[in-house]
Amino acid sequence: MRSCAASPSLLLSGAVAMRDEVLRRAISVSDLLELHIAQVEALNPRLNAVVVRDFEAARRHAHEADKALAEGVVWGPLHGIPMTVKESYDVEGLPTTWGMARFRSNVATRSGTVVQRLVQAGAIIFGKTNVAEALADWQTANGLYGTTNNPWDPKRTCGGSSGGAATAVASGMSPIEIGSDIGGSLRNPAHYCGVMAHKATFGIIPQAGETFPGTEAAVDISSNGPIARSVDDLSLVLDVIAGPIDPEASAWSLRLPPPRSQHLSGFRVAVLRGEPRFQVDQEIVRALDELAAFLSPRAASVAIDPVLPHSLSEMFDVGVSLLRAATSSRILPDQFDAQHRLADTLKPEDESYLARMTRGTTMTHRRWLELNEARARMRQAWQKLFESVDIVLCPAAASTAPVHSAEIPRYERMLSINGSPVPEADQLIWAVMSGASYLPSTVVPVGISSDGLPIGVQIISAEFNDRTCLAFARLLEQTFRRFMPPPPCT
Repeated sequence: MRSCAASPSLLLSGAVAMRDEVLRRAISVSDLLELHIAQVEALNPRLNAVVVRDFEAARRHAHEADKALAEGVVWGPLHGIPMTVKESYDVEGLPTTWGMARFRSNVATRSGTVVQRLVQAGAIIFGKTNVAEALADWQTANGLYGTTNNPWDPKRTCGGSSGGAATAVASGMSPIEIGSDIGGSLRNPAHYCGVMAHKATFGIIPQAGETFPGTEAAVDISSNGPIARSVDDLSLVLDVIAGPIDPEASAWSLRLPPPRSQHLSGFRVAVLRGEPRFQVDQEIVRALDELAAFLSPRAASVAIDPVLPHSLSEMFDVGVSLLRAATSSRILPDQFDAQHRLADTLKPEDESYLARMTRGTTMTHRRWLELNEARARMRQAWQKLFESVDIVLCPAAASTAPVHSAEIPRYERMLSINGSPVPEADQLIWAVMSGASYLPSTVVPVGISSDGLPIGVQIISAEFNDRTCLAFARLLEQTFRRFMPPPPCT
């Protein structure tokens, strides 16, 4: 792979640092954009992350940003920052396909809410990044745009569904990104690619303009959030994009509570490392143990594998069923009918992922209400837990990035965990555990595996305690480990 383009230190810094350079006139917006375009042209042929380009419009916008700054006008906290967005977000004049051939002609007539807010804050959108087909996989590949590779090892997946976003940020093609997450789609790519991501508390970031093509309704569990190389960037972007839209905005505004602490000594921490049903590779466990050992003399308390009010198995069973119900509207009628026929043949004792997926997709509304009631009790239990704990640390996934295998159906894929084959779908527990209960979660890098791949940790706190997740993440960034670029970009 070619090395980074000119000014690698600036390209691999954060958006806040870039903005400060722009505001003090150390670099023009136009030149900053050209650095990123050159990086895309140098690295994208190998990585295939930026799949929609809007360079000329971005150049015009950059010129306007430079002109505004010369006149003493600052557009906002992201003035002049070039960036890409996940392909599933509507950007006026650009295709929104979700990686699906049936939407190849779908061109957005207006930008979605999050994109509008980014542009109003001064960001310059110059492209869109690749996604898993229908945003429904932990590997980013589809028939329209092809496969996106991991910048640490192109033979491996970058994760999904926001895999193009994580690859672009890790490799310096984009300083910040916006993704979405219903089953780990922000957290999994961040872990695989060694970057940072924040999945916001459900509902605080509008989904308008990032819903399935042809639909308007917000989707249960699905949440949006930023991907970046620094926690300051995550926090800045969250402030820009969070908050209600009309008609809700006419009645209420968002005010997230402050962090529970600004110092490691003020945090009560619990560390989860898996259980027999949900095994985690020893490389991940080792990284968690090293982090726990670092925190033990510094945090208020550190509890290893505490007893949870609900087992991981219970959370998996409820969470996966609700997840599959939430995504069932994306299935074509003939596929849905086939799922119903399959559901009729399933034996009650069949608890395979395919069976769970089929039951979840075709469940009755009464069954959904039962599961939603179970979730309500889990949310209450989490809230009770967070009276005595500030942060829960756990894996973002069961292993480091595996080799590409998108051609194999998800329910048939296996991971090698501690030398034994384990269904890939089992690691959904680390996504639905917090996701289905609407909890905020931040992923930051905490280590490197023995074969040179990044390892991330998931930082979870109580509903609406997004700032607590980010404050703890910032402390880890300052004292334990910062973003490290993939070797080809050092």
